[in-house]
Amino acid sequence: MTPARRRRRPRPGTTPGPVRAGDAGHGVKRRARRRDGEPSGHWLLLLTVMALVGCALVLDGFVRNVAGETGPAPGSGNPVAWLEPLHRGGPVLNLTGDEPSSARPKARTVALTFDDGPDPDWTPRLLDVLKAQGAKATFFGVGSKIAAHPELTRRIVAEGHELGNHTYTHPDLAAIPAWRAELELNLTQKALAGATGLHTTLARPPYSSTPGTITVEQWDSLAALGRQGYLIALTDLDTRDWLRPGASHIVKAALPSGGRGAVVMMHDSGGDRAQTVEAVSRLLDELDRAGYRAETLTSALGMPSAHRPAEQTAWIAGTALGLAQRGAGAFTAALWWVLFVTGALTLARLVLLVVLARVHARRSRDPERAGRWDRPPGVTVIVPAYNEEAGIAATVRSLVATAYPGPVEVLVVDDGSTDGTAEAVAATRLPGVRVIRQANGGKAVALNTGIRHARHEILVMVDGDTVFEPGTIGHLVRRLADPRVGAVSGNTKVGNRRGLIGRWQHIEYVIGFNLDRRAFELLDCMPTVPGAIGAFRRDVLVALGGVSTDTLAEDTDLTMALCRAGWRMVYEERAIAWTEAPATLRQLWRQRYRWCYGTMQAMWKHRRALAEPRPFGRRCLGYLALFQVLLPLLAPVVDLMAVYHVAVGDPLPAVAVWTGFVVVQAASGWYALRLDGERVSALWALPLQQVVYRQLIYLVVFQSVATALLGVRLRWHTVRRQGTFAAP
Repeated sequence: MTPARRRRRPRPGTTPGPVRAGDAGHGVKRRARRRDGEPSGHWLLLLTVMALVGCALVLDGFVRNVAGETGPAPGSGNPVAWLEPLHRGGPVLNLTGDEPSSARPKARTVALTFDDGPDPDWTPRLLDVLKAQGAKATFFGVGSKIAAHPELTRRIVAEGHELGNHTYTHPDLAAIPAWRAELELNLTQKALAGATGLHTTLARPPYSSTPGTITVEQWDSLAALGRQGYLIALTDLDTRDWLRPGASHIVKAALPSGGRGAVVMMHDSGGDRAQTVEAVSRLLDELDRAGYRAETLTSALGMPSAHRPAEQTAWIAGTALGLAQRGAGAFTAALWWVLFVTGALTLARLVLLVVLARVHARRSRDPERAGRWDRPPGVTVIVPAYNEEAGIAATVRSLVATAYPGPVEVLVVDDGSTDGTAEAVAATRLPGVRVIRQANGGKAVALNTGIRHARHEILVMVDGDTVFEPGTIGHLVRRLADPRVGAVSGNTKVGNRRGLIGRWQHIEYVIGFNLDRRAFELLDCMPTVPGAIGAFRRDVLVALGGVSTDTLAEDTDLTMALCRAGWRMVYEERAIAWTEAPATLRQLWRQRYRWCYGTMQAMWKHRRALAEPRPFGRRCLGYLALFQVLLPLLAPVVDLMAVYHVAVGDPLPAVAVWTGFVVVQAASGWYALRLDGERVSALWALPLQQVVYRQLIYLVVFQSVATALLGVRLRWHTVRRQGTFAAP
């Protein structure tokens, strides 16, 4: 028989399904035939989603980024004196030919015109007034509002009124590039086609008024409109109703004199138009008594209708534009709600953790919190090791140097290392240290080997890149004197925290992991006793069948199984272990990807705990699903909407909210660091952590979820050791 080949990197189980600590660079035995490797195409999916989100926000931002729908025209120069003869001809300009011309409505004819709509509140009221009095009008619609309210636009046409082009987002055409002006007009025509199947030959530039107010800059933009074939509608009588001067003033400003025809400018959107609605009703009565007729603009000029049938392609494009704009608006509104909910949940979680941490800190000062042993029990420290040559000697020395008064044995299980891990341990020649070599089977298999060979009933598990302080084992064992406690989580600290990446992880360990564990103990829902430092009862592990090989997060899987069996999990902040954290972003990514995916596997495996009588499943799995899976997936909305608000609106509120969020995190971080006896000066790296580190964790969660949903088997990701604790 040929000897079995050593597997270089066994894979985990495939059960799909938050985020924990513990790392020792091991494989996990394969239990089912499924696809191996990274999920194919998920990054393309992410980029596609990001592109769609970006397009939606750009479109919505373009629609909303309006300088002001109504208001005084910006002072851009003096009126053009040489246009005076054209001014006298009337307010409707024809600049399509070589010689400009102008016209005005027929005698005793008024063209009522309304700008900036359609508006779902005020346009229907104006239409009702016009219909009741048998009057017709011309509505110069803003394209984005036409796309938002196509049914209202269709009503305008159905009731015999006329439509004109008032650009898509209401910019000052004299203040924007020619390409933007052309885009504004073309998009509005598409919106009209999508809503009504029509195009229009009428246009009115935003911020325009009477012909006598045309400036040099405005003339150039008017000439461009003429070259595009538009009939330009200015006004004789500008009511300035957007100032809301009162219905009587608006009526007075709208009444022509001497029987002359006139174009009257009012607004059906852009604010409270109650005065305008009242004024139109009174104005129509006044005009009727004076023998005037209210007609559409082209009818008042004695011209054919401005409406032209749109081509089928224009209707399709306009319909798509309307759907895209409304979808973008709904999506952006949903993001604002997501932002609110995400922010509220994040703040509520921080407050809850701080409150529970304070309660835990008070209880931890109680000398009777832990039970008492009649005599110190023997302890076996199991160190699963795979290619840990760089730091394993320092780990073993720290374990042997313990101040624990009872017997201690150190059992190093070399899980098929390809470097000098076993030799490094043997070279220490320390008493009470044994090395067991085995073929590579994964960390869980190595731990089970250690459990079988352990000589004592108290087991302490520690990673091969971690060192203990002298009092750590004693603090762990003391908590196990309580017969209700099945396992004890220690306090893992980052040893290599000098670089920025190390500082970020140091902040995360203290603020995130340790605050969480204090709360978990009080709520009796500890999800993870970390592999870096944890103490267990040997008989309890044997009764469970040892450490499961089903997931990449064997420590989370084991802890959940213990909790479901009715054992209490506790956190001992005085049991300190110093671990070597990843030193590069690539290594950090690989570690957190494994953690996150493995925890999802454990959640899925123990999903039936939700229906069990004990509250563990509902508390633990609910918390992990909400705060370590769902919230990280939604949290990028905070940054996304901050950027959106800076680009589209006033940046100060967005900056204030983001700053407030960081301040709250810093306040909770300050308290967490104080509880752990750490220097609060570490918080200087917190703002930078929000910019880089947090986004990396979001991507980790996204990839983990994609891996789980696609049913892909994740390979074990090892972390290269730097030998942080190798120096004496």
